[in-house]
Amino acid sequence: MSFFALLETLLIGPIKLIFEIIYELSSRFIGHPGLAIIMLSLIMNILILPLYRRADAMQEETRDVEAKLHDGVVHIKKTFSGDERMMILQTYYRQNHYKPTDVLNGSVSLLLEIPFFIAAYQFLSHLEILNGVSLGPIKDLGAPDGLLVIGGLAINVLPIIMTLINFISSALYLKGFPMKTKVQIYGMALFFLIFLYGSPACLVFYWTLNNVFSLVKTIFYKLKNPRKVLRIFTAAIGLLLLVYGIFAYHPVSVRRKAFLIAVAVLLMLPTIAAILRSKMPARDNKVQPKPNRKFFLLSAVFLTVLIGLLIPSTFIAASPQEFVDITYFRNPLWYIASTLCMAAGTFLVWMNVVYWVASPKGKTALTKIMWILCGVMLVNYMFFGTNLGIISANLQYETGLAFTQKEQLINLLAMIAVVAVMYICVNRWDRFKVGVLLTAIIALGGMSVMHMVTIKDSVDEIELSSSDRVPTIQLSKTGKNVVVIMLDRAVNGYIPYFFSERPELEKQFAGFTYYDNTISFGEKTNFGAPALFGGYEYTPVEINKRASEPLVSKHNEALKVMPVLFAENGYEVTVCDPTYANYQWIPDLTIFDDYPDIKTYITKGRFGDPAQKERVIKNNDRNFFCFGILKSMPLFLQSTIYDNGRYIQAGRPSNEVVYSTQTRDGMSVSSGIGSNFMDPYNVLCSLPVMTEITDSGDNTFMVMTNDK
Repeated sequence: MSFFALLETLLIGPIKLIFEIIYELSSRFIGHPGLAIIMLSLIMNILILPLYRRADAMQEETRDVEAKLHDGVVHIKKTFSGDERMMILQTYYRQNHYKPTDVLNGSVSLLLEIPFFIAAYQFLSHLEILNGVSLGPIKDLGAPDGLLVIGGLAINVLPIIMTLINFISSALYLKGFPMKTKVQIYGMALFFLIFLYGSPACLVFYWTLNNVFSLVKTIFYKLKNPRKVLRIFTAAIGLLLLVYGIFAYHPVSVRRKAFLIAVAVLLMLPTIAAILRSKMPARDNKVQPKPNRKFFLLSAVFLTVLIGLLIPSTFIAASPQEFVDITYFRNPLWYIASTLCMAAGTFLVWMNVVYWVASPKGKTALTKIMWILCGVMLVNYMFFGTNLGIISANLQYETGLAFTQKEQLINLLAMIAVVAVMYICVNRWDRFKVGVLLTAIIALGGMSVMHMVTIKDSVDEIELSSSDRVPTIQLSKTGKNVVVIMLDRAVNGYIPYFFSERPELEKQFAGFTYYDNTISFGEKTNFGAPALFGGYEYTPVEINKRASEPLVSKHNEALKVMPVLFAENGYEVTVCDPTYANYQWIPDLTIFDDYPDIKTYITKGRFGDPAQKERVIKNNDRNFFCFGILKSMPLFLQSTIYDNGRYIQAGRPSNEVVYSTQTRDGMSVSSGIGSNFMDPYNVLCSLPVMTEITDSGDNTFMVMTNDK
């Protein structure tokens, strides 16, 4: 990853991920990818509304202060000059609690809009599932709308409508503003018209909806009591959704119905809270505690280290070479770098932006929330969901992710206890909190560094030079040919059923002998493989008799038994992907260095599509952060985040083959194609390409391990 890619991940990545998750959940809920854009716009605008409200308040405060100081500033500039003018201006500003940098407060809304626009542009412009999808008069959301055709010239109408709405909203909002601000806002509206004119209709439609929302927001601001009107409006929508959810909505699952009812209740909560407050006796105004920015930043650093460093480094360090494809090499440490940027962007950048624009009361509340999150996420990661079985390098659990109601209840009770303890601590022991956070940050950071050193050492052991060797398997027309292929996950007992279902296979395998009484000496590959390759002298019982020798040397001996015997008897020997050679996930071919006549190759991954390999990398860059969030969330949320191994990734066209997104819907049912399957499958399909048949009378021997 380049520096700019990391910077983009830091600043835009978290927003883009939020876009993707909201869109995907909305699309599933509504059932139409086009209509989901409406839901995406509505939810995003509601989420960032408090941010923009505070930004507008800051702009108004700055304008009021500037108007108050205007006459004094003009008088000083007329009366004084040079250094004297500068010193008097600085004194005047300081006496009125104004800093020249406060002028930036007038551009907060614009500065906030830019990253959200970039995230929306990147997400919607490349959302392939919208290609060919129609919505009303728009025939294809993945292309410019071209709604108006004059003399054979297609005119995109949506950008024009978007700009008109933007002008109307700006005209209402900018009454009484200085000319400089008006030029800035109208200039941005024209910029969006030019920039988005040729963009896909989905993106322009989304931004048009944003402008409609902005117009509605501006109208609300002009009302005498906008908060009361907004509460009544949202309560009415909530009531309608509640009635619809209870009596009319018939979803596929009860969970969706519960989600709709929960949203309805949330929309009505502000009105309910306002009614309750009006019935309660007035309280004396208490002195609000001052915001503790240092404590907030320490909490953000802790969450960044936990999600961005500790969780991914711990996971990768367990088996670093699983994350390496030597035919398309990328150091797995880059996954940690990408995850760290996402975590830092979420907690250190954007949460800090929210803190910056928040009111003093909001800053205090946000600090408490971040402190509580530290405890909840750490406890969830350390004590819950720790025994979930085998997980692949694509972050997919072999048996899926599910928890019993008992496990979820215990976890929920534990979370309630953690929240209570953290809340008590945050209100009492200030020094204790800072010390605990600093200690925890140092401890988690130290463990992460040790894990990364382990990853580096393991990756350094990989013989990358073997990736340059083009596999060639020689067979002779007149000599003897011995071919041994160990299909690692094949089940011997299934063979009769294959021939029963496909009788034509009997002709293809005529002359082969089927041994129906074979069995592995162990459940796992590293137990069963030595005896398979080396014979009875390498069964677990016989290996254990040589207790003074390391297991790795005995394993390597077993792998070399057949190749060395055949080589010593004049055979041309080829070895492909020797199982766990030197106990390395990527076989260490140097175990055959003492036998230069034996040809050795790594074939796994060589015949895959580079575009698919790049997609696997991009998916892991994204999903490692989601995995960190998953592992630190309460159990009842983990299945939703896991999403059968998709991690709520936006859907793709049904006819597109993506090798990294196989999902399991049961013990024997799955959808999609996983890269762990396709890489070895492509090797078997490419055997004719690798095979070279010669007229020489040489005898040949080939042994290959294949995961399928």
